[in-house]
Amino acid sequence: MGYQHMVAADIEPTPDRPSVQRAISDAVGLENVAVNRYEAEPGEALPLAYHYHDDQEELFYVLSGQLVVETPDGEYEVGADEVFVVEPDSPQYATAAEDADGTTQVLVVGAPRVDDVHPYEEAEE
Repeated sequence: MGYQHMVAADIEPTPDRPSVQRAISDAVGLENVAVNRYEAEPGEALPLAYHYHDDQEELFYVLSGQLVVETPDGEYEVGADEVFVVEPDSPQYATAAEDADGTTQVLVVGAPRVDDVHPYEEAEE
C-alpha cells in the first residue's frame, strides 16, 4: 500500500510559468494523471500558450475567483465552485478574469498523463 499526505502550498512552483503552478502529480509521483494547482492574479494566464491536446482530457475546477477560457467557439466564464471540461483536440486558453477580485485558484486534472500538447493557431480551423 502507498499513501502520501502533503500541503499543496508546500510544493515549489514550477519555474517560468505565467502564473503560479504547483505540479501536484510531479510532487507525489503520479504516473497516470496530471494534477496541477494554479494561482493566477487578474489577467494572468494558466498555460504557456493557446493549445490543444491529442488524447488528454482536462478538467478545470475553480476554487476561488473567476476563470475565462478562450476557445474557437467563444469565451466561457467559469466561477468559483464551477467546473469546465476540455475534450481532446479542443483548443483552449485559460486566464484569470481581468476584473477578478484577488487571486483565482484553479485545480486542473488531465488524463491520461501524456505530453501531447500542441500550440493552436486560429487559422487551423
